[in-house]
Amino acid sequence: MQFQRSGSNQQFTSSSWLRLVRHNIPIILFLILATAGMVTIYWFFNPASSDVDGVPFVVSGDFLSAPIVKDVPAKPVLQRLAQSVGPLRIGIIAGHKGFDSGAVCADGLTEAAVNADLAERLAANLQARGIRTEILEEFDARLPGYGATALISIHADSCIYVNELATGFKIAGAASTQSARLSTCMEQAYNMATGLPFHANTITDDMANYHAFREIAPGTPAIIIEVGFLNLDRELLTTNTDPVVIGLINGVTCFLEQSAYE
Repeated sequence: MQFQRSGSNQQFTSSSWLRLVRHNIPIILFLILATAGMVTIYWFFNPASSDVDGVPFVVSGDFLSAPIVKDVPAKPVLQRLAQSVGPLRIGIIAGHKGFDSGAVCADGLTEAAVNADLAERLAANLQARGIRTEILEEFDARLPGYGATALISIHADSCIYVNELATGFKIAGAASTQSARLSTCMEQAYNMATGLPFHANTITDDMANYHAFREIAPGTPAIIIEVGFLNLDRELLTTNTDPVVIGLINGVTCFLEQSAYE
């Protein structure tokens, strides 16, 4: 009896397992396929044992981590040379040249003539220093898209006597380009060389919105300078021009020297 009861229990247990397997065949197949997939992925992405030798594993809290190892083919090291700046080029607009006379004094002296003389003196000095310099007319055909290290437009103020304060110079820089450094250099150098005061409060809209500023290439520093009044500053602008030319030269030189350290 005991032996038969044991056999009956075994038969019952086997039948129960068979029924359990038949009822869960989809789940069993899923588990088999999932296991096979994980093994395949692990085998495919697992680096060779030689690749992981010596890889430092870091324990952080309850986690074990290691850096990702990836072979990167060696590339030749190319020598990097400092990019050289383009050749220096200074553009000088002789105010009113090729357009009109500008201000006209009672004795016939014209602003255009004064501007042209100063522009030529400045250009000659810069060229003597090996700096490419070009003199442009007021509405020069080269102005649209003109690119240079700097552009300076030289003008003079009225011949009309206003009062004893109508002496000095003023500068306006192109708002659309980085012209602040050029303006500052020119203001300081010109004031030091000529002793003329700087009239910031008399800068006109025609200067601030000077037509050339809208025509030149983006990124070209540009200023317009009125070098003095043709009345009280006439001698300095016509017969004693050395301080004026020196001030203009030093303003350009200051700008070039400061720009070289960028």
